[in-house]
Amino acid sequence: VELVESGGGLVQPGGSLRLSCAASGITISRNTMGWYRQAPGKQRELVASITSAGRVNAADSVKGRFTISRDNAKNMVYLQMNSLKPDDTAVYYCNLNAWASGRDYWGQGTQVTVSS
Repeated sequence: VELVESGGGLVQPGGSLRLSCAASGITISRNTMGWYRQAPGKQRELVASITSAGRVNAADSVKGRFTISRDNAKNMVYLQMNSLKPDDTAVYYCNLNAWASGRDYWGQGTQVTVSS
């Protein structure tokens, strides 16, 4: 199983980015997918997750600004991030929680930096 994130970068406050996660070696359709982030000196935290049924759970800090979505046909998950703030600066990780085993799989992470 491999998860590969892309789309990170440097953006000014108030800007937008779209992160993508491409999965291989596993079909995502029956699994919960999520985005987590880890800022320097802080623990990794959930940003948003989406179940196989499309139910979304998002951190209060990103509600109304970030949107998680999935395309099962393409085996992809996305995170649309709008109205970015400096506090959103972190490494963002794609996660797959396998329904059959409960095992978590992680991507290598992509850096998002929000700065003027």
